[in-house]
Amino acid sequence: MADEQLRGAGLTLRLDADAKALIATVEPVAASAPIDETWLRSRIVELGYGALRYLPSAATVLLGKYNSGAPVAALRLAECVDASFSVTLAPDGLSALLDITPAQGGGPVAEAAVLADLAAKGVNSGIDGDAIRLAIAAGSANTVVIARGRAPVHGEDGRFERLLPEIRDRSPHLDESGRIDYRDLGDIAVVHPGEKLMLRHPATEGTPGVTLLGVPMAARPGKDLLFAGNLAGVSVDSGNPNLLLAAIVGQPVQVAGGMIVEPVYSVAEVSTATGNINFDGSVVIKGDVAAGMAVHASGDIEIAGMVEAATLEAGGNIVIKGGAVGNLGRKEGGEHTLRCGGSFHAAYAQQARIEAGDSIFIDDTAMQCELIAVNHILVGGKRRGHIIGGKAQATLSIKGKVLGSPNRVATRFDIGVDPNLHKLAQEKAKLRDGKENQLLEISKLLEFARQNPQRIRPEMLEKARSTAAGLAAEIAAIREEEQALEKKIELAQQSRVIAEEAIYEGVEVYLGNQRYRVAGEHGAASIGLGKGGLGMHAAEE
Repeated sequence: MADEQLRGAGLTLRLDADAKALIATVEPVAASAPIDETWLRSRIVELGYGALRYLPSAATVLLGKYNSGAPVAALRLAECVDASFSVTLAPDGLSALLDITPAQGGGPVAEAAVLADLAAKGVNSGIDGDAIRLAIAAGSANTVVIARGRAPVHGEDGRFERLLPEIRDRSPHLDESGRIDYRDLGDIAVVHPGEKLMLRHPATEGTPGVTLLGVPMAARPGKDLLFAGNLAGVSVDSGNPNLLLAAIVGQPVQVAGGMIVEPVYSVAEVSTATGNINFDGSVVIKGDVAAGMAVHASGDIEIAGMVEAATLEAGGNIVIKGGAVGNLGRKEGGEHTLRCGGSFHAAYAQQARIEAGDSIFIDDTAMQCELIAVNHILVGGKRRGHIIGGKAQATLSIKGKVLGSPNRVATRFDIGVDPNLHKLAQEKAKLRDGKENQLLEISKLLEFARQNPQRIRPEMLEKARSTAAGLAAEIAAIREEEQALEKKIELAQQSRVIAEEAIYEGVEVYLGNQRYRVAGEHGAASIGLGKGGLGMHAAEE
C-alpha cells in the first residue's frame, strides 16, 4: 500500500494552453515506486487528457528518468491537434469530396475554411452547406459529397408505340438467354383505312451538363428510329409525320421498322370445290384443308379446322386450331410440307413435315413427324406433350414432356448451329458493306455541297440528305441483325434437348459430329454439351 501511494510521487502533469501541450515535470522523491507506461497512460486519461495525441518517444524518456531518480524540467508528453480536412474534385468534375481527420484534443474544422478551399479550387456553385456542417459536427468524414455539378442528361432513343391492343408481331422475340417468348397468336385482327396503327417517338437530344469548374459537358443524343421505307398497306398521316395509318382493309402486322397491313382472304374451307389458294396477304380458313390441296400466302395462314396431307406455305405464321396429318412414310399422294417464315402452331401433328423460320409449337403430340425450326421446338402446352418417332431439328432447343416411347421407337433430334446462320451472317455483312459504300459516296456529295453551296441545287441536296438518312437507318438495322445472329450462334453452343417428365431408349441426339444415344428409361433430363462432350444432365441443368 505504501509503494502504491509512492507511485508517481514527484511527477506533475499540466496542460499548457499556449503551447497546446501536456507538460510533464519530475522532482525526484526518495523511495518512490517505479512507474510503467500502462500506469502513465491511465493517469493521463484520469486527468482528462486522453483525447490528446500521445507522444511515445517522450514517454520513454520520462519513464527512464523518473525510474532512475533523475529530474525532468519540462517535457512535452502529449499535444493538442486540431481537426484537419482535405477537399478533392472527382475526376469527372461533377462532385467535390470532403475528408476530415478527427481532432485530438484540438478544435474542429471551420466551415469558412472549407468554403475558402472550395473557392480556391474554383468551385463557387453547387455547394451543399448542410453536408459541410453535418460532416464538421460529426468530427470526421470520408469522401462526403459537399458540392455537385450538373451531369448531362443523355437523350432517349427513338421508339415505336403500338396503338392497337392486339396485333401479329413478326419481329424477333428471343431474350438474352435465347428463350422464346411464346404467345397465343389468337385470331387475325382486321383494321380499316384511316385507323391509327403506330406512333413514332423521335429520339431526344438530351440536356447538356456543366462541371463544378464551369466546363460544359455535352449530352449524348438518342439513337433515332425511322419508319422503314417499304411498309405495305399503310400511310403516314398528312398532319403528323410520326403517325402511321392503315391504308387498306386487312391484318395489321408489326415488322422491323414499323407496321404493315396485309390483305385478308377468308374462305369456309379448301377442297376440290374451292381449288388451291395463292394470295398476297393473309388467309383465314374457317374449316378444314382437304388432302392434296395447297394454300400459299405472303402473310399468315389461320385454319380453324384440321389439315390432311396438304401443302401450306406462309410468309408469316401458320396457326392450325385442329391438327395436321401428313403422309410421311406413305407411298401415295406425294410429299406435302407445312412451311412458314414465322412460327407454326397446331394442336397436334402426325406424319407431317413442318418447317418454321422461327419456332414450332404443338400443344399435344408430334408423332412420326419431321420438324425443322430455326429457333425452338416446343411440344406440350396444357396437354400431353409427347414427341414420338421421326426427326426434329432446331438451333436452340427441342422440348417436350415425354421424348420417345417405352417401345423404343427411333426418335432423332438435331440441335446446334444451323449452317444457314453462318451463310446469313455473311450475306448481312455483304449487304451492309454495299450500303456503307453508298452512304460514303453520298457523304462526299454532301461535303462538296457544304463547301460549294452555290453549285448544288436545293432539291438535289434535300434528296441526298434524305437518302443518307435512310441509308444510315438501314445500316443500323443491319448491324442489329448481325449482332442478333452472332448472339444466336453463341447461344447455339448451349442448345439442349429437354424432357420435362421422361425420356426413353431409342432417342438419339446429334450436335454437329457428336451423337448421344439414350440407354434405358429416365425421368426429367436434358441432353447437351458438357465438360465431357454431348451427354445427359439432370433436369435443373
